[in-house]
Amino acid sequence: MPRNQSRTEAAVRRSLDSSIEASATPGLQYLAVDARDTLFELTGGWADIARRIPIEPRTTLMAYSMSKTITAAATLQLIGLGKLGLDESIRRHLPEVPYAADITVRQLLSHTSGIPNPIPLRWVHPAAQHARFEEGRSLAAVLAASPRLRSAPGTRYAYSNIGYWLLGRIVEHASGEAFTGFVARHVLGPLGIAPDEVGYAIAASVPHANGYLEKYSLMNLLKGFLISGELIGDYEGKWLRIEPHYLNGPAFGGLVGTARGFGKFLQDQLRPRSVLFDDSRRHLFFEQQQAGGKPVPMTLGWHIGDLGGTRFYFKEGGGGGFHCEMRIYPEAEVGTVLLTNATAFDVKRTLNVVDREVGARVQR
Repeated sequence: MPRNQSRTEAAVRRSLDSSIEASATPGLQYLAVDARDTLFELTGGWADIARRIPIEPRTTLMAYSMSKTITAAATLQLIGLGKLGLDESIRRHLPEVPYAADITVRQLLSHTSGIPNPIPLRWVHPAAQHARFEEGRSLAAVLAASPRLRSAPGTRYAYSNIGYWLLGRIVEHASGEAFTGFVARHVLGPLGIAPDEVGYAIAASVPHANGYLEKYSLMNLLKGFLISGELIGDYEGKWLRIEPHYLNGPAFGGLVGTARGFGKFLQDQLRPRSVLFDDSRRHLFFEQQQAGGKPVPMTLGWHIGDLGGTRFYFKEGGGGGFHCEMRIYPEAEVGTVLLTNATAFDVKRTLNVVDREVGARVQR
């Protein structure tokens, strides 16, 4: 192993290990890839604190809003096939939406639709109830409770979970398939991502990490208002266990997976020729604008960040017991992903530190 490579790996390992040792998170998975290979991987800590079950590379964690980039990929596939139009009204597919103004598919993807964003932490249900859960009824209740736009479509950038939930229903209408089935067959499957690597179900064939909430945190004090009581487990040392659950809308945050599984998606984003896309992939790396030409800090699926003057594309996700983020660095031709099972773990700061090390190693 070259000396500089060995030093880089040691520095990354020290940084990630220190997060676990300092009890900033029970456990984590970190992966860095280029278009062909794994550049660095670290898995450590606990999937289950009480039973002392470690997190392994095949252990799944909740991705929450990191799922939105996969939803965007499914939507762009249908646009590439001519089954959807970027600038067509969503009423063609969802005539029942309560919003009076015309909203386009592009505006949903870029968070410029004006659709509100109520706190979504209660839009979950216990895993034990998943088989009988009715997504349509849940979405209808959310729309009924939030029937008014926050701003005119296209005039303002404002994050909306409801907007991406609606994209899932649009994918269903345009494809004629269930949303989760379409993603499995047309996005994950072609990349060789198995259902137990990334999917919309907690797989029985592999271990799944418990999610944890910090005992000494504001969110723990307010948990009765923010989290359904059915999901609150027992204290395990300084951590409160969150019981296994699913999000009510898979399109806005329902994926369950491993760093290795998400790494395969990142590799497709880095390749000169995508397995998933032809021309439509360009939308994933093209900064969007609101009315009047003002740029917004995202593409049609990625948010846009900067690390030391280097542009990167990212999607963060977090909620009941988990926090994660994945990134693409086009100039370095590197993708990274960090999954943790702690609600408030600072994934952004951690990636800013460790990705500098990985990026320095692979700069051309």
